Amino acid sequence: MLRIENTLFTIVMLIYFAAMILYFLFIAVKRDRLAEIAVWLQAAGLILHTAALICRGIGAGRLPLTNQYEFATCFAWGLCLVSLLFVVRFRFPVLGAFAAPLIFLVIGYAAMQSREVHELMPSLRSNWLGFHVSTAIIAYGSFGVSFVLSVIFLLRDKMKAQGFMDRHIPDREMLDLISYRSVSLGLLFLTFTILTGAIWAERAWGSYWSWDPKETWSLVTWIIYAVYLHLRIRRSWEGRSAAVFAAIGFICVLFTYIGVNTFLPGIHSYV
Repeated sequence: MLRIENTLFTIVMLIYFAAMILYFLFIAVKRDRLAEIAVWLQAAGLILHTAALICRGIGAGRLPLTNQYEFATCFAWGLCLVSLLFVVRFRFPVLGAFAAPLIFLVIGYAAMQSREVHELMPSLRSNWLGFHVSTAIIAYGSFGVSFVLSVIFLLRDKMKAQGFMDRHIPDREMLDLISYRSVSLGLLFLTFTILTGAIWAERAWGSYWSWDPKETWSLVTWIIYAVYLHLRIRRSWEGRSAAVFAAIGFICVLFTYIGVNTFLPGIHSYV
């Protein structure tokens, strides 16, 4: 099964790359048909990506959520899923064009990690593993989409009115609303991530919170997005400032995932 997973992983990388190229061509040559093909290709990649994760889980005899390679490929899966849902829901292929490079970069990062299967640490042998990490994957994927939407929002005013891109990108108000929904989804699942992690930590180590670097930065990320939503709801905060704030939040997400593991090792270093 692990050999099948490796083959599927390679195919998925190629499909995501092809989808990214088609999205770019859609913008370059202004052909809607290319966007349609790219969306279907991204959907096919998501299906094969899911199959690869299932094969990894069967081959490893556990959920594929416990090391850098597994979480990175799941992170890419979450980005693909959430971005595809938003592309289809809002008929917004330009979002796919901006999300595709991020998906490819994350799965490329996964490809550089060790794919060896190791026995689980005692603290990871818990049913809470699936709840805790899977909610983090959806949260990170949602925040990734909000980051992409923020970039599009910030570039929106630089595009010529009535042009091809203007017809394929929602107005500022709709972009702001879509970003708000993406952040809301991400914050909901990040809340579940922190809560399930606290319960799991108490059962594994006898303490709900230990101020481990990843716990601390997860809390920092949660606070940033909570402040964003508070200002958005209570003070009608929107526009450029909100977009920049959402982008900063995703930088914290990346640091929580990659930076903490690299520079601030702790009890979460195995993830």
